[in-house]
Amino acid sequence: MKMTMMQHFSELKRRILWCLLIFVFAFCFGWVVSPYVELFLTSPLLKIWDDTTLLYSGLSDGLMIQFSLATLVALLIVIPVGMWHIWAYIAPGLHKNEKQLLFPIFIISPLLFIIGAGFAFYILLPFIFKFFLELNQSANVPTILMPTITGYLAFAIGMLKVFGLAFQMPLILVLLNRIGILPKQIAIKSRRYVLVGIFIIAAVLTPPDVMSQILLAIPMILLFECSLLFMKQDS
Repeated sequence: MKMTMMQHFSELKRRILWCLLIFVFAFCFGWVVSPYVELFLTSPLLKIWDDTTLLYSGLSDGLMIQFSLATLVALLIVIPVGMWHIWAYIAPGLHKNEKQLLFPIFIISPLLFIIGAGFAFYILLPFIFKFFLELNQSANVPTILMPTITGYLAFAIGMLKVFGLAFQMPLILVLLNRIGILPKQIAIKSRRYVLVGIFIIAAVLTPPDVMSQILLAIPMILLFECSLLFMKQDS
């Protein structure tokens, strides 16, 4: 059944209000669990540094951290809900082939983000923190390392975002291929330039040490090669 323009706006408004309501409840939940989220996010550093002391540099740091982590939890909850509402809103107007193309994206994209963030959290962050600790402890002058909690969380969450987004690359390439913008043969011929671009991106997005850049570049290269397997051959 076709809907009028006003019915479309009414439907869109209803779904947006649902997302906002869920965000509010998710924020309240995040406010309660934020201390546990903070402990979880600092665990890569706590596991390799026994006498860890993270510094609150201002009186309002605790409040701002709790607010930021509650917002992060709320976003992690509301984004999948929002994606489902987007799909439910646009799906009735799509053709069968369009549904077959777009529906897997709504499923695979969050999974790739989780895999990328998990790779950064469990593999990259411990390596980076160990590198920085050893570098600071090897200084020729007496030093005390006392990073701020705000700086640590900003760095750690930023790295999780970077890897989560970087792992979207195969999905984007396959989508461009399926809609006819990126032929598979061109992607294959551009492999050497893509590899150079990946290492440049890794150098920009990661800390200035070679190993962390390699740890980002290698998965991206493997993901690029995997994306070639799912591209359609040129007709």
